[in-house]
Amino acid sequence: MTTEPAFIDLLRTIATDPAARGLDDDAAVLTIGKQALVLTKDMLVEGIHFLPDDPPADIAWKLVAVNASDLAAKGATPLACLTGHSLSRDAGWDAAFAEGLKTALDHHGLALIGGDTVSVPAGQARVLSLTAIGLPSVPVPPSRAGVLAGDGLFVTGTIGDGWAGLSLLQAGKTEPASLVTAYRRPQARLADGPLLAQVTRAMMDVSDGLLIDAARMARASGLAVRIDLAQVPLSPDFVATIGSDQAATLAAATGGDDYQLLFAADAEAHLPIPAARIGGFAEGQGLTLSWNGMPVETPEKLGWQHG
Repeated sequence: MTTEPAFIDLLRTIATDPAARGLDDDAAVLTIGKQALVLTKDMLVEGIHFLPDDPPADIAWKLVAVNASDLAAKGATPLACLTGHSLSRDAGWDAAFAEGLKTALDHHGLALIGGDTVSVPAGQARVLSLTAIGLPSVPVPPSRAGVLAGDGLFVTGTIGDGWAGLSLLQAGKTEPASLVTAYRRPQARLADGPLLAQVTRAMMDVSDGLLIDAARMARASGLAVRIDLAQVPLSPDFVATIGSDQAATLAAATGGDDYQLLFAADAEAHLPIPAARIGGFAEGQGLTLSWNGMPVETPEKLGWQHG
């Protein structure tokens, strides 16, 4: 089976336009005359990104939100989108999805301007996609690269709630509701992205896991990154349900489905919004972990990766 990184390497030989950013970023930045557009595409696959019995309206919300999160990571404002939809043999499911899609698009300020539908054989997993287009708030939207040695690594919000919510549902549980909601209805940081774009050297959203995404940022910048797991922010409900020790925090940091903003900035920068400093960058390469200053072995799996 071809792995995700291997296939992306194949595509890099094709995606040579500057807008592609070397396929190393959350989104493309296409400049037409004096106007730049931020474009991103995410897909959701039944059984991988959502559970078969998740409510259709929640799946529609997640499809929109994960794309909006990529726009937020570039400091962009949502503009429009195109959708791809696997038609269901259950007309009621499709109707509920469409109603939920309208609610999600209205909430995120995205106009639906087109897309495609396909029918799939009975029993085959649903595959849903969205291509989102946004307007940047700064002349050069932040990429994953551009970090300087000595910069701090920061993250918004709390980490691990989406992973915890999925774990609860897989165990047949629905409480705490806040964790389940974090998994089913993630909140894109659209208001924060443009503010942070003014001060960050690099920014991306945390979708595959805090550790793997931090390692990607460091690699794109040609630097090493260190993270103190004890500084990773956890929500009260996560702590009450999963815990706050090293093992629980490591699970949160590798689980994914967070959709918070991970960014690098001058360690002494005045940030426009609250964010937790969880580490920093230095000359070298690779990811180093600690717990209150004591070394922690880096796990083999840093987060989610296809293949």
